[in-house]
Amino acid sequence: MKFLDIAPLARINAFLDGVDVGDLIVKGDLEAYSCKLAGLDKKLSRSLEEEVAAGSASPSSLSKSPVGPLQESSSRKTLVYLILTLNHIYPDYDFSLLRAHHFRKEEGVSAVEELIDAHLVEASKVWDTTPGFGEEPLLDNLWSSIDEAICLKECDVYSYKSDMETDPFGEKGSVWSFNYFFYNKKLKRILYFSCRGLSKTAVELSVTTDYKYNTDDEGEEVDAATSMANEMDL
Repeated sequence: MKFLDIAPLARINAFLDGVDVGDLIVKGDLEAYSCKLAGLDKKLSRSLEEEVAAGSASPSSLSKSPVGPLQESSSRKTLVYLILTLNHIYPDYDFSLLRAHHFRKEEGVSAVEELIDAHLVEASKVWDTTPGFGEEPLLDNLWSSIDEAICLKECDVYSYKSDMETDPFGEKGSVWSFNYFFYNKKLKRILYFSCRGLSKTAVELSVTTDYKYNTDDEGEEVDAATSMANEMDL
């Protein structure tokens, strides 16, 4: 998978890196990838394809899955692309054990657009009043940028069904979240868009806790260094 550096997406992604909307902080990830594989991705892809094929023993699991019939190479590749995308977006997590049932195919782009728009109403207001961003409404900018990057009318849309424990979507203080993969098979591209609404209280508490933890560590290092220096003087 190759990250595609697309300026309009990068601009929106930068804005969504912690938007204060009152009681919540909205944090988003908006990135596009080419599905051309190389290096470690190619090796992992081959391994995953073999494991998926071997692990789908029953005829029903082969013929029915959110990504299509798993006896078909194209369906297995779609699953692999979804997994690899998550691995690239969230390198601190390992999604290699995910399988087809961990994903859902959405009914269409329109329903997904409506849900995303509803979650970003408050962030849109902040965008409008932020210098350098508000010359065009956020949602208009978002969907025109996504369409330019991926061609929405040609996309299948998938989402990852989080277990809320072993992935970023179970982050403490998370009030709501969404994640969608816009996959254009013809272009061999995936665009991933995810947002989380985090309780501001939880975020501030986390920052305070991290600061205290780091300060305590620094204090222990100073005490250890002082003790060592005293021992050397003796």
